[in-house]
Amino acid sequence: MFVDYAKIKVKAGDGGNGAVAFHREKFVAAGGPDGGDGGRGGNVVFQVDDHLSTLADFRYKRKYVAQNGENGGSRRSSGKGAPDLVIKVPRGTVVRDANTGRLLADLSDYEPVVIARGGRGGWGNSHFATPTRQVQRFAKPGTPGEELELQLELKLLADVGLVGFPNVGKSTLISVVSEAKPNIANYHFTTLTPVLGVVNYPDGGSFVMADIPGLIEGASEGAGLGHQFLRHVDRCRLLVHVVDVSGSEGRDPKDDFEAINEELYRFDEDLAARPMIVAGNKCDMATDEQIADFKAFVEAQGLKFFPIMAAIRYDVDPLLNEIRERLSKLPPVTRYEPEPEVQAEPEQIGKNPVNIRREGDVFFVEGAWLLQVMRSVNFSDSESMQYFERVLNECGVIDALRAHGCTEGHTVSMYDLEFDFVE
Repeated sequence: MFVDYAKIKVKAGDGGNGAVAFHREKFVAAGGPDGGDGGRGGNVVFQVDDHLSTLADFRYKRKYVAQNGENGGSRRSSGKGAPDLVIKVPRGTVVRDANTGRLLADLSDYEPVVIARGGRGGWGNSHFATPTRQVQRFAKPGTPGEELELQLELKLLADVGLVGFPNVGKSTLISVVSEAKPNIANYHFTTLTPVLGVVNYPDGGSFVMADIPGLIEGASEGAGLGHQFLRHVDRCRLLVHVVDVSGSEGRDPKDDFEAINEELYRFDEDLAARPMIVAGNKCDMATDEQIADFKAFVEAQGLKFFPIMAAIRYDVDPLLNEIRERLSKLPPVTRYEPEPEVQAEPEQIGKNPVNIRREGDVFFVEGAWLLQVMRSVNFSDSESMQYFERVLNECGVIDALRAHGCTEGHTVSMYDLEFDFVE
């Protein structure tokens, strides 16, 4: 089954927590804190695999989670970093953030791309020892790994795209000029999936041709089968518009030509402006007058016209020679550049988000990062509490409470911790 669109969720590994430990050794008094750092969480990495041709695997598995880093240990032992989770995708896959639409990566070569970064490991209590505070009973927790919902789109990498109405001979043409073996039959929508074929020249060199499933009027709005495959024409450097010049389906070839160009324009204006060659197929079923009339119509629009009979490969070579010459002058296949992340407002930089709600005189504070910090705090230790207070001040929690009307005497509830607010 050909699948060219999928939505998945990925979660990079959390960093391991720093350790709270103290040196214990015979004949060594007051060895001091020696808790090690936590290990880094695993990244989520995407990489091209040319053995894959569709995104079908992502229909059955939609959540991918990397391993967490190990926690630190005693004797300043750092936790082990987690391995990266590598997700294989077919060449030409475009990765977007499903929530914002931001382009994260274009997997068009073998270079692996980190999509979600693992969390950093937390510091052990050995980092916090000072000459005046030598018994630190707290450590930093690891930071959470990035979690994203992704939209995957497969956009085929082809130099030439064959477009046109159903049953005009696109599959026949690609079958006689390449080793591709598409299904060919005398009915509409025989081609249900895009087909790639490599066209080789006798004197060396080649290009990739894509047979796009037949389009119909209204395709850009979802009509027919071809609408879901218009994305595969996006990267094509050159379009070959195949038209049934004989009108054997009871349609006017001029109307067909204009209808398909209109659908391309509605889908993407840049796509409609792509260089195009027109191939008039089924000339054996057309009169000389029909061919001459359609040729004049096409050339009046500044396009080159090639009459062919794809089924018997008649006059196909001149078309291939023109394609070769045009491709030599065109830029390479389109490669999409990742879009930069939207920068936060200056006043938000360095602030960690929390949710605050008020019920009477009690202010409830919640935040995923806050819960992580609280897990590392020893609330029975005064120095650990001082560290927690600094975190609340530096991360803007205290200012946020004041902005919500919290004053001295009010109660603040953070999960299972409650305390009186003091100015």
